Amino acid sequence: MFDYMDCELRLSESVFRQLNTAIAVSQMSSGQCRLAPLIQVIQDCSHLYHYTVKLMFKLHSCLPADTLQGHRDRFHEQFHSLRNFFRRASDMLYFKRLIQIPRLPEGPPNFLRASALAEHIKPVVVIPEEAPEDEEPENLIEISAGPPAGEPAVVADLFDQTFGPPNGSLKDDRDLQIENLKREVELLRAELEKIKLEAQRYISQLKGQVNSLEAELEEQRKQKQKALVDNEQLRHELAQLRALQLESSRNQGLREEAERKASATEARYSKLKEKHSELINTHAELLRKNADTAKQLTVTQQSQEEVARVKEQLAFQMEQVKRESEMKLEEQSDQLEKLKRELEAKTGELAHAQEALSRMEQGGSELSSRLDTLSAEKDALSGAMRQREADLLAAQSLVREKEAALSQEQLRGSQERGELQGRLAEKESQEQGLRQRLLDEQFAMLRGAAAEAQGILQDAVSKLDDPLHLRCTSSPDYLVSRAQAALDTVSALEKGHAQYLTSLADASSLVAALTRFSHLAADTIINGGATSHLAPTDPADRLVDACRECGARALELLGQLQDQQALPRAQPGLVRTPLQGILQLGEELKPKSLDVRQEELGAMVDKEMAATSAAIEDAVRRIEDMMNQARHESSGVKLEVNERILNSCTELMKAIRLLVMTSTSLQKEIVDSGRGAATQQEFYAKNSRWTEGLISASKAVGWGATQLVESADKVVLHKGKYEELIVCSHEIAASTAQLVAASKVKANKHSPHLSHLQECSRTVNERAANVVASTKSGQEQIEDRDTMDFSGMSLIKLKKQEMEIQVRVLELEKTLEVERMRLGELRKQHYVLAGVMGTPSEEDTNRPSAAPRSGASKKPPLAQKPTVAPRQDHQLDKKDGVYSAQLMNY
Repeated sequence: MFDYMDCELRLSESVFRQLNTAIAVSQMSSGQCRLAPLIQVIQDCSHLYHYTVKLMFKLHSCLPADTLQGHRDRFHEQFHSLRNFFRRASDMLYFKRLIQIPRLPEGPPNFLRASALAEHIKPVVVIPEEAPEDEEPENLIEISAGPPAGEPAVVADLFDQTFGPPNGSLKDDRDLQIENLKREVELLRAELEKIKLEAQRYISQLKGQVNSLEAELEEQRKQKQKALVDNEQLRHELAQLRALQLESSRNQGLREEAERKASATEARYSKLKEKHSELINTHAELLRKNADTAKQLTVTQQSQEEVARVKEQLAFQMEQVKRESEMKLEEQSDQLEKLKRELEAKTGELAHAQEALSRMEQGGSELSSRLDTLSAEKDALSGAMRQREADLLAAQSLVREKEAALSQEQLRGSQERGELQGRLAEKESQEQGLRQRLLDEQFAMLRGAAAEAQGILQDAVSKLDDPLHLRCTSSPDYLVSRAQAALDTVSALEKGHAQYLTSLADASSLVAALTRFSHLAADTIINGGATSHLAPTDPADRLVDACRECGARALELLGQLQDQQALPRAQPGLVRTPLQGILQLGEELKPKSLDVRQEELGAMVDKEMAATSAAIEDAVRRIEDMMNQARHESSGVKLEVNERILNSCTELMKAIRLLVMTSTSLQKEIVDSGRGAATQQEFYAKNSRWTEGLISASKAVGWGATQLVESADKVVLHKGKYEELIVCSHEIAASTAQLVAASKVKANKHSPHLSHLQECSRTVNERAANVVASTKSGQEQIEDRDTMDFSGMSLIKLKKQEMEIQVRVLELEKTLEVERMRLGELRKQHYVLAGVMGTPSEEDTNRPSAAPRSGASKKPPLAQKPTVAPRQDHQLDKKDGVYSAQLMNY
């Protein structure tokens, strides 16, 4: 997502670089062509910013803050660049009328504070909808029927006065009705064209919406394909993790990398889930738009029905007009017949009046002219009638054409509606197919994760019988921590299983819980087997059996999760019982020497340091008393030897007392610098392993000082051996070296107390070497060495004594070997009681033991002391102040 954001920001910067900001280029056509792609960039950047903020908060809730420092720095750079981009784009007039750009906050979110997520506001980009174009107003022209201009006036004459005006001179109403019908037909034609245009516009809008929905569906399909590619990449990564599983048991860092990849997988599947929800929302929006389309089609059908009703009304009116015209034609024909009859009557009268006409020639000529005029009017009336009948036939043909066009339009609308319904059904079938494909992919992902987990657990169970694994050891404390972590994941596994059964389209929680459970369960099984290598026989066998039962139940559960029919019957809670058994056995195997409460550790440190100082003071006082007693009871060489030994012991005790005081000061400095706001007891309790090491070293120093005084007392009184004094010197030097090592663990390397402590350690080594040297020199002075005289011995006696001496040498060598083995047993038992072998650190969990187990119920053999030449007692390492002694781990 960061790379995607960088690409978007680089695109915006390149567009702004090509523009001349000194002039208003956003209003020019060339500038608008360059700025047009930035609308999509603004929309993408707003969504990327929102998802990046949520993902960063999610990562900070799962990983340490130091690990995500690089992510925070990169997010801050992108935040400032995006804020400048939004501010610069919002100032341009081109964007103000096309898009509403959100404003980002002044500063980036604080990911170190989890509550800052509630303060985050999602930036929303608003694109205003375009206002529909105003429809052209209808041209309503009122046409009034006025009398025709220039109509000639009829001059009244005697005939008009006698017979009245002719019928043809009156205005017929049929002309007006025909004109009104024509106007109504034109209005209906315009309205029909308008309805047709609206229907075409609606159809074009619906086609545009369908195309946009198809584009969105194609984009969702591409995102789905990308998710499949990510899934394949994840499977490849899981395969690589399986190949690196052997190294993960020896390297904690690889396990942490696997957990980070698991969290990334969870983020990817959460993203896939969000894409699926968006696809569902898009489908719902498509259904709503389909309902709107159906409504619009219903409105169109209603308008067509209204047109049909108007057409029927017009047809009815045309029938009425036709009937009226026929009636009028009949009336006119009747009138014509009546006129003919009247004309015949007039002809008869004229025949009777021919005589009168002959007398009135002038009156006859006028009558003939009037008859000619009447016949001309009759011809004109018949021509007008024929013209009106032709117009009526033309109007009927026009109505039939409109009916045919309207039926074709209805047929076309029904075809388009059927096509749209077919497309909608196809989209619904595609959506159903995608949903089924998503369910199959989710189950395939779950089955792949279960198969990987099964392989991990099978590998862990096989380690119980692996001869190479017999050299690995672990501690009960680490086993208890791993078993408790595995028990915690069982609840998450049950919850994820229930969620998956509720919603089969989301297996992310179950896959994440299954991945963590498999790693922790395998770690518990491996460390259980490693812990059994150092446990007694009976608890070791029970621990191995519990590990095998845990692996068997876990493998059974994983097999059920891989079967789609057996998956609802799976019970993850059955794994809890063997894990609780492993946890209980680990608690039983914990060393009993650490039963001291942690709140008492601080008091024990001060108590042991005070006891050590008191023991050293008492030892110095006793040595002074022994020196005074030796001066009174001995003399000569014995007095010289005793004074030299006691003086070297006194110097050694003073050096040890100074070292203990320096160590106490260094410990106070360590506690003051490391405890912070906690108390001294809380600091000791928090660092219990280090505190136990200090207590053990202090006890060893006090005990060594007491034993050195007792050995010196026995040597002065001739009741002890000089070797005891030498061994005590070595032991007290090793104990002080242990105290120095324990103090150096948490000390600052530039501390003056630490340098002083190292000086005191070197001084103790020198004083211990002086004690050993003075003891050996005194032993050589006091012991009498007989001179070997072989002058009176024969060859046979010499050979016999040589053989006796060889036998004695072999006996002594055998005794030396036995004593060395006993010394090794004693040292090992000492380490066990001190908690060293019972509680190794986590870093030593996979360290091989001294010898492998030969079977499941045999203890490893004891480590043999290396057969190297013994060091001379005076060859002490005076440079680093460290003796050949075993130190405890802290």
